[in-house]
Amino acid sequence: MTEDTRDVILDFQNVTKQFSGVTALKDVSLKIRRGEIHGLCGENGAGKSTLMKILAGVYPWGSYEGTVQYEGHELRLGDSSIRQAIEEGIAIVYQELTLVPGMTVGENIFLGKEPVENGVINWDKLYAETGSILSKYHLDIPPHAVVKRLGVGKMQMTEIAKALSENAKILILDEPTSALSEAEIDKLMEILGTLRELGVTCIYITHKLDEFFRITDTVTVLRDGKVVTTQPTKDLTHEKLVNFMVGREMKERFPKGHRNPGKVIFEVEDLHANEPDADREVLKGVSFNLRSGEVLGIAGLMGSGRTELVMTLFGEYGRITSGSIRLDGHELRVGSSREAMQHGISLVPEDRKLHGLVLIQTILKNISLANLDQFAGWMRIDENAEMDASQHFAKSLSIKTPTLQARVDSLSGGNQQKVVISKWLMSKPKVLIMDDPTRGIDVGAKYEIYKLMNELAEQGMAIIMISSELEEVLGMSDRVMVMHEGHSTTTLDISEASQERIMRLATGLEQTAVNNQVKQTQ
Repeated sequence: MTEDTRDVILDFQNVTKQFSGVTALKDVSLKIRRGEIHGLCGENGAGKSTLMKILAGVYPWGSYEGTVQYEGHELRLGDSSIRQAIEEGIAIVYQELTLVPGMTVGENIFLGKEPVENGVINWDKLYAETGSILSKYHLDIPPHAVVKRLGVGKMQMTEIAKALSENAKILILDEPTSALSEAEIDKLMEILGTLRELGVTCIYITHKLDEFFRITDTVTVLRDGKVVTTQPTKDLTHEKLVNFMVGREMKERFPKGHRNPGKVIFEVEDLHANEPDADREVLKGVSFNLRSGEVLGIAGLMGSGRTELVMTLFGEYGRITSGSIRLDGHELRVGSSREAMQHGISLVPEDRKLHGLVLIQTILKNISLANLDQFAGWMRIDENAEMDASQHFAKSLSIKTPTLQARVDSLSGGNQQKVVISKWLMSKPKVLIMDDPTRGIDVGAKYEIYKLMNELAEQGMAIIMISSELEEVLGMSDRVMVMHEGHSTTTLDISEASQERIMRLATGLEQTAVNNQVKQTQ
């Protein structure tokens, strides 16, 4: 089916939405065709989520101006608007999954709509219908499996199956790959291809621009609440898309500046560690060194031990069984994050909402939280000093907020990440560890964080950066250490590194080839 023969299933006409005088959407007009995968992109705050929440019934008819035409009639979602949207065949899968971990796949899919006969749930029917749904959409998940025992990828598939169980005609996916491995992303792309063949219309939101070119038919770019362009994906390039999003040309995607790495200041040698409350070994021999003024990238597949390594170095995960950690030539024993900070090690964690922020607290309190000893006097906190120091970092990192007294959960993802970074920079680290520092943030905010990393390295700070995006690893690193199944395989100078070489090391293929050569010469 070509794009020209698809009829329009959804037509936004001059949609405007305001919050307390702030315009989130302004005269948005957009057509989406039946059976296409339509990408929706833009920086955080561009209006993507607001538009989708109107479609999904979170913001009911009457709370916005303009009209939404759906299947040839105006969509007017009232008081029970979310349920009404589902009944209309509009389903949304949010970035944060909404499953009940202790229930089975079938129980989650039919939660609230279980087949009941004579006042009793018909479990045979529930699981039979679950099996039919999973089979129809080629979702390889056992209906009786307990959700908490599934991997993140299969949890995501369960969430999709739950949405499709309502006979959805439109499926909205908001950052569906943010926590998935490469193999799980490949599977999701297969599923989306199947949905397209079955005539399901998908609206796909992501900050990973490569995914637009991989799966979408059409892309709409929003900026500052307005539609900038809607084009067939085949007519776009990566550079064009970025320029539409940010409204300016970004001449270099990964600014490296003029770094001049110095002497080795941090060394990890043959580190082994077990899980905190078990004897399972998660680090099985990790060795690397880090120089002042250097960005050392750590690459590896999900499950390779990258996050377990940096959390252990920060004193908050594994029980070290052997090996050594040295800073400035002195061996360290790090048993807690407090001890790590005292030694000059800070960590920007992978999950900012879970481990990096207190969402109900202010920006001010979040920035100063780990550094209150700097402002502590006799039985009190020097609030003026706390404010001055926090404002300094908020200004230097360009955190967009009218006041530091605003709650941190009111900020965009990129600005939340800047708050986390501000907190750890205030601790004056010698070694700054950044675990997926640009996860879930838009291209403009990514660029600002890259510039900040480069400035810190130019000033002599030693940075360890984990990233799931190989382009980011290659673009920002001076050297790359690759991990595979809890081991460090090798450390490559950036001139020796490529996506193919890193993947061969990350999957164990290169080491297998070396071992085979050794056997042949014996």
